[in-house]
Amino acid sequence: MWAYLNNLAVLITINAILAVTLNFVLGYAGIFSMAHAAFFGIGAYTAALVAIKLGGGFLLATAAGMSVAGLLSLALALPALRVRGEYFVAASLGLQMLVLTLFSEWKAVTGGIGGITNIPPARFPGFEVSSPQQYLVLALVCLALVMWGVSRLVNSSFGRSLKAIRDDETAASAAGKNVAVVKTLAVVLSSALAAVAGSLYAFFLSFINVESFTLDTSVYLMAMVIIGGTATLWGPVVGTVLILLLPAVLSFLPGLPQTEVGSIQQIIYGLAMVLLMIYRPGGLWAAKSKAGR
Repeated sequence: MWAYLNNLAVLITINAILAVTLNFVLGYAGIFSMAHAAFFGIGAYTAALVAIKLGGGFLLATAAGMSVAGLLSLALALPALRVRGEYFVAASLGLQMLVLTLFSEWKAVTGGIGGITNIPPARFPGFEVSSPQQYLVLALVCLALVMWGVSRLVNSSFGRSLKAIRDDETAASAAGKNVAVVKTLAVVLSSALAAVAGSLYAFFLSFINVESFTLDTSVYLMAMVIIGGTATLWGPVVGTVLILLLPAVLSFLPGLPQTEVGSIQQIIYGLAMVLLMIYRPGGLWAAKSKAGR
């Protein structure tokens, strides 16, 4: 039981990193990206390959994943950010499908559908992360660092430029903001930080395959952000906890067939999204914050 709860906590923490980094572009920049799972996967595959092929530890593998994800995000950011709204959504959706195809078909590198197995444990100089409890500590440290970094960015002049562009891109441009550069940097930073979650995921499971990085994952991440509250630091974390705890709670309900858990879960998610859009459009954490003022 404790092992299950520990593993669940690690997965919640990893997904919280993804939700926080997606919120950086969705909530603060107003950029709707459907490719966040792709950068999650790029970070995971790169870290796994660095660990297996080069014998790299966690820091080197994570840095490599962040670099590759950040560079590849330019393939989305540079052409797509010249357009607005639904055109960027379509471009990010296309990139998500392209990366997913590469994960599936580039068998010599990614292992195809079978994925990559026997990923070694995360290593630091003089120390190896071997137990689930140690992975939870590592994941929490990474989440804290990512949230600290996002908080610093949001409260900097760069963050103020992002929010100005989100609220009124034309006015921000007229005020002298380089809209294309600011938005491109936001996408690159968000993608690079998402790779941190990918590296954690690969080392924790010691196995990855394409099934973890599909469009469904991107949709779930967006749901976590929206339910928790966009443009808030803690909202995505709250949304992640709620969405990932729900299946665990349902699986322990007496008399509920396990084959029905997935369907009930989808119904609850859909109903929650509809009710939130009607009664709490700012998300749960945003509503809480407003009530406290």
